[in-house]
Amino acid sequence: MNAIILTVGDELLIGQVVNTNAAWLGEQLGLAGMTVARMETVGDDVAAIRRALERGLDEAEVVVVTGGLGPTHDDVTMRAVADGLGREVVLRPELLAEVEAKLAARGRPMRPAHRVFAEVPEGFEALPNPRGMAPGLWGARDDGRLVVVMPGVPHEMEAICTQHVLPRLRARAGDAVVLHRTLLTAGEGEAALAERLGDLSDVLTDGVTLAFLPGIGGVRLRLTVRGADRAAAQEALDRHAARLRRDLGALVFGEDDDTLEGVVGAMLAERGLTLAVAESCTGGAVAARITSVPGASRYFVGGVVAYGNAVKARQLGVEEAVLREQGAVSEPVARQMAAGARTALGADLAVSTTGIAGPTGGTPEKPVGLVWLGYADAAGTHAVRLQLTTDRAVNVGLAATAALNLVRRQLLRGARR
Repeated sequence: MNAIILTVGDELLIGQVVNTNAAWLGEQLGLAGMTVARMETVGDDVAAIRRALERGLDEAEVVVVTGGLGPTHDDVTMRAVADGLGREVVLRPELLAEVEAKLAARGRPMRPAHRVFAEVPEGFEALPNPRGMAPGLWGARDDGRLVVVMPGVPHEMEAICTQHVLPRLRARAGDAVVLHRTLLTAGEGEAALAERLGDLSDVLTDGVTLAFLPGIGGVRLRLTVRGADRAAAQEALDRHAARLRRDLGALVFGEDDDTLEGVVGAMLAERGLTLAVAESCTGGAVAARITSVPGASRYFVGGVVAYGNAVKARQLGVEEAVLREQGAVSEPVARQMAAGARTALGADLAVSTTGIAGPTGGTPEKPVGLVWLGYADAAGTHAVRLQLTTDRAVNVGLAATAALNLVRRQLLRGARR
């Protein structure tokens, strides 16, 4: 079955709210065995919503709509859907009683505007909303093409969709099987990964696709297999994923919901090793990612944000002569920062960051985006040079990812206490 996702709201068009609903629905509908043909966003305008709905129903078997079901003047989605299908909007007494009960439970009075939550286009079924007031709506055009409408509030939409919409769509999709697996990589860009994988004609057969999804956390490789037989699709997914893993080797750090910081933490815990960080240009971003993982206290001892040179010297033991002669953004400073953090905090391993995050402060010799990473363990120290972008936030994110990946690669090589 083909589906079109229609999200409604002026706030989405002007960028005031990030359209997470479309991304979530795209993934969930795919997992339910459906093919999302298109996503469209329109403003809070009856005519625009109606035109988009009519286009969608002419192109696909189901249109999933979110947003515009509230009690205020700009919530016009239900009226647009009713107009587009030539239906009357009717008040359902049983829904009105539910609205009154929900408001009473919250200690809120029933207001005239709340009646909209009990109104439904003729012929539509109301889908219970366990997290809010506006019900979802399930109906069809006269030719049988489905229309599903849900609130725009993400946690309400997700609850209605998970409990009531997706099970019905799976049943309608029948034997269609869509399986995904995402391989997570760090250390190389998408062009380098594609070159390393080479000819993919043995992978990209009928029903199999591979997408390269670059981001600050690395490049994700999403493998999708479509078919009619689940066992055959699963076998193909496993086989192709194994082929990609074999060709990419240590560049792959995990799959699906794994995170780089989670993988590094698990490796440290498994080996009984502790880690410290010394950060300058990342300003604590590496430590924040490490401690975002529950149980990080098992292996993370702490960090020093040494933004000023005096802190680098006093707290981390970086030689003042090196700072003066080489500058804070240099290989020897990165090495000494890592060694100093390891000693000062009593850790087995340490990683450091020092660089020019930007957008100002660079020179021809040390341009914006220059970052040095330092690493220290019982075997000694070494450093890695990066040349990143001119965007400050991007540089901080990329440097934090690279620092975590440096620790991961050292652990794979056999880091020492």
